[in-house]
Amino acid sequence: MLKGTLMYLANRRPVYRLIMQHDLLRGLTQRYVAGEELADGIVVAQTLNTQGLLVSLDHLGESVTNGAEARRATAAYLDALEAIAEEQCEASISLKLTQLGLDLSHEMCVAHLRKILERARQLDTFVRIDMESSAYTQRTLDVHKELWNEGFHNVGIVLQAYLYRTAADVERAIEMGVQVRLCKGAYLEPARVAYPDKADVDANYARLMERLLIHGNHPAIATHDDRLILRSQEIVENEKISRERFDFEMLFGVRRDLQLRLVREGYRVRVYLPYGKEWYPYLVRRLAERPANIGFFVRSLVTEALAGRRNGRP
Repeated sequence: MLKGTLMYLANRRPVYRLIMQHDLLRGLTQRYVAGEELADGIVVAQTLNTQGLLVSLDHLGESVTNGAEARRATAAYLDALEAIAEEQCEASISLKLTQLGLDLSHEMCVAHLRKILERARQLDTFVRIDMESSAYTQRTLDVHKELWNEGFHNVGIVLQAYLYRTAADVERAIEMGVQVRLCKGAYLEPARVAYPDKADVDANYARLMERLLIHGNHPAIATHDDRLILRSQEIVENEKISRERFDFEMLFGVRRDLQLRLVREGYRVRVYLPYGKEWYPYLVRRLAERPANIGFFVRSLVTEALAGRRNGRP
């Protein structure tokens, strides 16, 4: 119930405005977000690199409402590619197709992504297409396949283990040779499309992870779950899979101790590092996944709302 409430709030503009002005939550935001500017993301990426961690840089933002916003998002990712190359960061980029105009026009989105992939290929930088809610799954895969068939093989996808359809999507990705990041899924989905029980999600994740580790092209195992990480290590050992053939991928600010321990053990670990001014929806999804932070979040939100009423603000 609480997770569902938070996910609902992620799309409520009045709450969005309130939180964006809430100084007390800046500290919590800084735990999960590198900063509001590209320069902040690059500085944090460089620090992570010195610790042996790879980075996937994400310019925060989701669905745009007009072509100008989509062009600005495209320009932001082109700037990120240039900065990664100039500063010699060990980093890739992750992006959402709704940032590039998928809700406005398939053709617009493809054109913007093509421009990013062309420059990324010139700079030898990998691009990952993030997966959004299930309403976008097929459309996202269609855009990816269109550009893959044009010869852009420097782009991978994300597949979500909580969706029933993902087993078939994994098999298609293996057949194509596409690099997959496997995650559990962070959007609130109906039971008709996604496993409602965590145990079923975990079991499906374990099955798909094994398929990708054995048969996939450099998969990214995106989890903070100790049991799933241990299971992946067992698969790698039993199948004699090189630790260079896959990545663990984790969120910035989550299980930092585990990230560094895996690096010390010789594994490749990539940190998903978001930056940008549109941090609110991302933060709410992280809060929904981390119950320990919810109490602080709610108390701060209520305090700010009450103070606003006393001062005559709506």
